[in-house]
Amino acid sequence: MLGVTDLPAYVIGALVIVLLPGPNSLYVLSVAARKGVRTGYKAAAGVFVGDLTLISLTSMGASSLLKANPAVFAVVKFGGAAYLLWIGIGMLRAARQLWRQRHTTDESTAPAAAAEEPSERPFRRALVISLLNPKAILFLLSFFTQFVDPSYGLPILSFGVLGGILQAFSFLYLSALIFAGTSLSAAFRRRKRLSASLTTGVAALFAGFAAKLAISSAA
Repeated sequence: MLGVTDLPAYVIGALVIVLLPGPNSLYVLSVAARKGVRTGYKAAAGVFVGDLTLISLTSMGASSLLKANPAVFAVVKFGGAAYLLWIGIGMLRAARQLWRQRHTTDESTAPAAAAEEPSERPFRRALVISLLNPKAILFLLSFFTQFVDPSYGLPILSFGVLGGILQAFSFLYLSALIFAGTSLSAAFRRRKRLSASLTTGVAALFAGFAAKLAISSAA
């Protein structure tokens, strides 16, 4: 179908890829827990646009460019790692503020992260998180090309079908995370100590993502 081979295997692989935890899904969950459904979907929209951009770039050979130019790969890689680390540091600061408020039970006090970051701009942040990940470009191309018929005359259509399936799974998964996050938000507001601990854990995960990206290679 439109140059796509072994579609059932691709569907299973795409589902596994979407379910693997990463900075994108973690950020969407965090935003939804702190600021609600609407803001969670703003972050999810950033992920969708970022993934669509990466899929488009892979279909045009961006992966080959990164592999052929180690300096370009290094710039994008360390830029992405620094950005993820910066987000993690911001979450640590929010966790510290939450810890200071741990004896406050009044729900009229919003989560510290929301108060401290009125200009967080979740769409833009999620978009940047998605784009500053050269390994995602390399992985997407290496995965997609296994299911594209090289003899098909319009490979862009093949990439479109594969990307559409991946985006559909992503939308459903991120929607589940958004509603799961918002269902926990009231508990987080009441239990500042728990919220501070979980925010610290998320910050540590972002630091881990940054370190993993920083030591990655284009191979």
